[in-house]
Amino acid sequence: METAGYLPALRRETDAFRDCLSGDLAVPVEHCGSWTLYDLAAHLGAGHRRAVTAVTARHPGHRHPPPPREAGPLLRWFDRQVDTVLSTLDTDPAAPAWTFHPPHTVGFWQRRRCLETLVHRWDAQHARGQAPAPFDPELAADGVAEVFDTFAPRQIAVGRAAAPTRAVLVEATDTGSSWTYGPGAPAAAVTGTAGELLLMLWGRLPTDHPSLAWKGDREAGKAVLSGPLVA
Repeated sequence: METAGYLPALRRETDAFRDCLSGDLAVPVEHCGSWTLYDLAAHLGAGHRRAVTAVTARHPGHRHPPPPREAGPLLRWFDRQVDTVLSTLDTDPAAPAWTFHPPHTVGFWQRRRCLETLVHRWDAQHARGQAPAPFDPELAADGVAEVFDTFAPRQIAVGRAAAPTRAVLVEATDTGSSWTYGPGAPAAAVTGTAGELLLMLWGRLPTDHPSLAWKGDREAGKAVLSGPLVA
């Protein structure tokens, strides 16, 4: 995806996420452990704050007090984090920054904060009982690519996952994008829209969801994708 598209997409997805914060913030978020909507907003806002520190101070940041529990103050806190990260990231994507995986640039955070918000917008709408708005296919395909070029290698590097011994082919039916993860010829292939694939890789859809089509050795492919790929 073109770098220039990340910040407009971040704003768009943020606005949709924020709309979910009106009402009961104690609503549970199904795919985020014991988190509620309050916890999800706190997580997203804190992630923005860490990205700002990574760009401005070039280090990973420090712990801060949790945001306010009351809805009004929480929304004002969240809006400040969004405004700050958008203004901080509105610069040359090639500029240096601390990151937890290459490239060590502002562009890394433009992409990461956008894609993080994309998935958590889906989480928030799902938690509210809404039908989540469809993902932009190009943005979702970039999210799939990020899993394989950033998160899966990082999981291996920090010892949370073993390097795969077989390969799986992942194909997006709406964008024509494809990714091979693992060594050698793919033992299996899984296809779906880019959005469906992104939700699968982030644990929001099961690997045997009916919207996903498998070919080859499905169990071998599912084993490769069990990773864990993301954290």
